[in-house]
Amino acid sequence: MARGLVDQFLQMAERLVHLGLGYLSLDRAGTTLSTGERQRAQLARAVRNRTTGVLYVLDEPSIGMHPSNIDGLVELIGDLLADGNSVLMVDHDVRAAREADEILEIGPGAGGDGGTVIAQGPVDAISADPASRLGPFLDGREEIVVRERAAEQDVFAHGAIRLESAPPHTVRELDVRVPRGRLTAVTGVSGSGKTTLVLETLVPALRASSEGRDLPDHVRALEADGVRHVHRIDATPIGVNVRSTVATYSGVLDPLRREFARTPAAQERGLTMGDFSYNTGSLRCPRCEGTGRIELDVQFLPDVDIDCPDCEGDRYAPEAEEIRRGNVTLPGLLSATVAEAIELVGDVRAVRRTLETLVDLGLGYLTLGEDTPALSGGEARRLKLAGQMGRTQRDAVFVFDEPSVGLHPLDVRTLVHVLDRLVDNGATVLVIEHDLDLIANADCVIDMGPGGGAAGGRLVARGTPEQIAADDDSLTGGHLRRHLGG
Repeated sequence: MARGLVDQFLQMAERLVHLGLGYLSLDRAGTTLSTGERQRAQLARAVRNRTTGVLYVLDEPSIGMHPSNIDGLVELIGDLLADGNSVLMVDHDVRAAREADEILEIGPGAGGDGGTVIAQGPVDAISADPASRLGPFLDGREEIVVRERAAEQDVFAHGAIRLESAPPHTVRELDVRVPRGRLTAVTGVSGSGKTTLVLETLVPALRASSEGRDLPDHVRALEADGVRHVHRIDATPIGVNVRSTVATYSGVLDPLRREFARTPAAQERGLTMGDFSYNTGSLRCPRCEGTGRIELDVQFLPDVDIDCPDCEGDRYAPEAEEIRRGNVTLPGLLSATVAEAIELVGDVRAVRRTLETLVDLGLGYLTLGEDTPALSGGEARRLKLAGQMGRTQRDAVFVFDEPSVGLHPLDVRTLVHVLDRLVDNGATVLVIEHDLDLIANADCVIDMGPGGGAAGGRLVARGTPEQIAADDDSLTGGHLRRHLGG
């Protein structure tokens, strides 16, 4: 009996290691696990229970996984299938998709341009289907490197940020140089020390230095002359309620309200810019008070939010429909996508410039009136960046924690171009990342490891993607070498 329990424990432990969770301690509280960690732990338990006839639905199980752990994920799914179960996986990882028996591709675009099955079949059929947006990535037709990277000898041409930290906070003593004005990817298996290095050490040190405060106790030295701003761009929701919209957050609503207040129809009625506010203006819908939503009290059931039946979610009273600028009303503009709005109000220079930036960020499908708390993590990241684009950023450092999470390979390409624009404006950009496409487009790679937890925390390798790919000591390098076709 005891022997059987030991065998089960060892099998479970082996599964967790294969899924990249070997760094977790057995007494780690489940509430402290990330979504990806929790899902993988549940998967390992499901295999241990030896179910049959069960449909498992996996929502992006590859999130937070180093490429070396994708094989473990595929092996685990294979065991579930061998026991007579079915697995439906929603994921963007190309390596995982190549192992699928059947692929169902939805598209062709996002938002109103999506929702259609554009391709279905085995991997070979998807690769050969001209309608597929994923196919060229499955068979390797798509180019991997899509930006002009710095030559090896020029990576540190603009200088460097140098950090020295002491154990035990960073597990090991570190001496790291980050090139200024470049895109740097920080890589390594889960628990290898990426977050500790960047988010818990470098970012606090840079902020303390820029604000004239003492460095954190575990930071021995920092050389970062000229760094005045540190931006951590994360996936936390924007705004706290439905009054925050794409139009308000991006700053286009105020100039639009000003333009509508200047129309002859508005001036005849004595309306000012303030009247066009859906928060406090006289034209806001009186029933929902400008939120576009009302709460239904359903007896014996939880309350239900629905579109306001009076304004149908437009936030404005019927009187607002009488005020037109050209052929469009302000409620109509809020219902338009960013791309559509350019054609409608492109003559307002400040608005057009902002909307064009949003299109360049791959957000042209969002409607101006869309609630920002409902945006995905990737959408929130890019919208936060909108105000930073086009500015000189030589004194700024931008830090992204796994910005490729939840992104289609085409969206990763858009992200690469966005990061490239920041670099072109002089910014120093760091990304903590597992996605091989994004890593391959970096000017410099800092690889942490070699393992997770106590086995990590060391700088394994630093260099261009090609140098990392050629380094036999780097686990990331081996996968990057195969990805680049080496």
